[in-house]
Amino acid sequence: MREVPEVPEPTWERSGRGPAGRMPFQVVEVTGPSMVPTLYHGDRLLVHYGARVRPGDVVILRHPFQQDLLVVKRAAERRRGGWWVLADNSFAGGDSTDYGTVPEDFVLARARVRYRPLKKGQRSVRAVLVWAASAVRPVSAARSVSRRLRAR
Repeated sequence: MREVPEVPEPTWERSGRGPAGRMPFQVVEVTGPSMVPTLYHGDRLLVHYGARVRPGDVVILRHPFQQDLLVVKRAAERRRGGWWVLADNSFAGGDSTDYGTVPEDFVLARARVRYRPLKKGQRSVRAVLVWAASAVRPVSAARSVSRRLRAR
C-alpha cells in the first residue's frame, strides 16, 4: 500500500525539515493552466518545504478561501500581510488579483525542479535521454513578472 503524504499545517516551523519531521523535499503534480508557459498540466515539481521565498519564485501555497486546496503560483512581491502571488497565465486567473495578499503562513514550499513524466512508449535508452534533455528543468526566479506588473 502506497503512503499518501500529509499536507503540512500552515503553522509548522520553517526549520529546514518538511511536514512531521520528514525530509523537506516532495514531488507534486501540476494541474490546470494557470502557470503556462512555465508549467503545464501534468508536470511534476520537486518542491522544498520551508525554503526561503524571494520575489519571482514559484511557490506552493494554500488557497486563502479553501485551505485544503494547494495551488502553485509565482510570488511577485511581499506586501503588508503576506505575499502577492500571480499566475504566469494572466487569462487563467486564480491569483492575488482575485483574492488579495496571501498570508505568509499559507506559503508552504518553493519549487526547485520541473519535469515532465515519461510517456508510456518512452523506454528505450535514446528515448529516455531525449526526455531527460528536454523534460527536466530547474524552476528559477529568473523569469521576471515585472512585465505583467507594469501592464496592470
